[in-house]
Amino acid sequence: MAKQAAGTTSAASAASATVFPILFAISIVHLLNDTLQSTVSALFPILRDSLQLSYKQIGFIAFAMNMTASILQPIVGTYADIRPRPYILPIGVVFTLVGVVMLALSPSFAMIVLAVVAMGIGSAIFHPESSRVAYLAAGGKRGLAQSIFQVGGNIGSSLGPIMTAVLLVHVGQFGVIWFSFAAALAIVIQFYVAGWYKRQQLAPRQRSSAKGSKAPGQRLGELSQAQIVSAIVILVFLVFSKYVYMSSITSFYTFYLIDGFGISVERSQWFLFAFLAASAAGTFFGGPLADRYGRRNIIWLSILGTAPFSILLPHAGLVWSGILCICAGFVLSSAFSIIVVYAQELLPGNVGLVSGLFFGLAFGLGGLGSVLLGWIADATSISFIMNLCAYMPLLGVLAVFLPKDRRAVA
Repeated sequence: MAKQAAGTTSAASAASATVFPILFAISIVHLLNDTLQSTVSALFPILRDSLQLSYKQIGFIAFAMNMTASILQPIVGTYADIRPRPYILPIGVVFTLVGVVMLALSPSFAMIVLAVVAMGIGSAIFHPESSRVAYLAAGGKRGLAQSIFQVGGNIGSSLGPIMTAVLLVHVGQFGVIWFSFAAALAIVIQFYVAGWYKRQQLAPRQRSSAKGSKAPGQRLGELSQAQIVSAIVILVFLVFSKYVYMSSITSFYTFYLIDGFGISVERSQWFLFAFLAASAAGTFFGGPLADRYGRRNIIWLSILGTAPFSILLPHAGLVWSGILCICAGFVLSSAFSIIVVYAQELLPGNVGLVSGLFFGLAFGLGGLGSVLLGWIADATSISFIMNLCAYMPLLGVLAVFLPKDRRAVA
């Protein structure tokens, strides 16, 4: 009996331990994957001039990549809940590699669309499965685990403007081919992660314990079905507000600076980099704060707290525009990893589905936002777009209606 009790305690302890090597590994792959994805937006100023693209066509390129990922991610996530396939992880990055090579060699708008569709498929496989790995490796620190996973992606996304300013503006579209080496490295790391993931499948007791456990101090499992549905709907609206605003910055802020202040393409990219770097920092701090002070509190503070900065930004001069953009990026980006964890705790038996749904929403809303905002920009102006989207973070007030989660134990 004593040995059995000791074994049970040991298994429970192992299940609750945070596996940092795996979290850092998937964060690095997320960095590499999103660096490759960011080559698309990094090329926008170059493609506009070389292929004479309209804002609608630029928006459609982002739409094609993001909507491909958006539609497929919930499907991949649901399949992973039913029948996990660890070695699908490196296969996802192979699709991204194919897309990068095609992007570097594409001579026309149609070929570029096909290239970004391949990259969208790669993201659709990568994000829900890797988020599931983060959930399994989190132990009792789910907010921290999601933040570690997602901060890699935010850092990777922030490298896009640097690539434009330092590399692509000088070597052109073909320079993207060099990023195939990053894809190869990501594939190698994903084989390592897939090996760990497979071993978890061979340890049913530990996996069952991890699946059924809750973060310290949480009571989301006590909610009725109506409360859970209502909370999911609110979270969807919050993701909508965040990613439509993010689309206005990532796709059009550089054009706003170039056309409004007359700065060069290279200089405008540094402003966008500052926004994305601040977003990465915000992502890292958001998860641990939510573990300590509660998911709902940080979600509310993050999205609604962005509004003062976003509303002031279109009315500021060049320097203050940059400062406000940094503040908006830092505050806003602390929310998404917490939203994913909050939703996973609402539906604890459907981790893959939840991850795929919310990552899919993020990509889909970003893509729809890009194409819609591009159409509006052609009909009005970039300045109008910046003013219009500035009010999106006000939807953060909806977080007040989310069910309370008790403050996590320190």
